[in-house]
Amino acid sequence: MKPRRPRAIDLYCGAGGVALGLARAGFEVVGCDLLRQPHYPFQFVQADALRPPFDLSRFDLIWASPPCQAHTAMRRMHNAKKHVDLIAPTRELLRASGQLYVIENVEGAPLVNPVMLCGTMFGLGIDGAELRRHRLFETNFPLQKLACAHGAEPAVIGVYGGHVRNRKRREGSHARGVADFSPDDGRKAMGIDHMTLAELSEAIPPAYAEYVGLAARQAMMLRRAA
Repeated sequence: MKPRRPRAIDLYCGAGGVALGLARAGFEVVGCDLLRQPHYPFQFVQADALRPPFDLSRFDLIWASPPCQAHTAMRRMHNAKKHVDLIAPTRELLRASGQLYVIENVEGAPLVNPVMLCGTMFGLGIDGAELRRHRLFETNFPLQKLACAHGAEPAVIGVYGGHVRNRKRREGSHARGVADFSPDDGRKAMGIDHMTLAELSEAIPPAYAEYVGLAARQAMMLRRAA
C-alpha cells in the first residue's frame, strides 16, 4: 500500500505557479481562489480564501498568496487604486489551523521574519538574461536563507503587467534599441508553460514553491519524530 502523499491547500492560488512547485515537492495540491481559474493544473475550488468551504486543519501545509497590490511599487502611482491588505486576516486564519503554513508576497509587504527568494538562486532565466523576481516568504517552520547571484547574465528579464520586459530599457539613453523579450521567453524564464501572460505576471516560479515545500516536508518529518 502506497503511503499517503501530504496534502497542501493553495489559497489565493491564481493559475498555479505555486501548485506546480508543491507537486514537485511531493504534495497533493488543492487550489482555492475567489476567481475562476480555468488553467489551474490540479483540483480547484472557487471560494473566498478567507472563508474556505473546508477544514484547513485537514491539510498538512497551508500556502497563502494574498493579493500584493497593496504593497507593490505601483501603489505610489498617481492613478493607483486603494487595495485592501489581506495579510493580517490571512495570518490569523492560518495560525488558527495549527498546521504548517506559508504566506508569500512582494518586497515591502508586512510579513513576519520573511525569507526572500530570487530567480538567480535557482538559475532561472534564458540565455543572456537572468530572472530576479524577488518574493518574500513567511513560514512557521525553518526556511534557510539563500544568496542572490545577480550579474551572472548581461541582461535581466522581467515578467509583469502582462509583458515580458528587458530591464536594460530602464537604463536611460544606454537602452536605445534594446528590445523586449517574447512571451515564450517569459514562460521559459519562469519555468511555466501553461499560463497566459496576464496569469504569468501574477505567478511565482515553481522553483520557489518547490524549495519551500521541501523545507515543509522536512519540518513534517521532525514533527512526526517528536
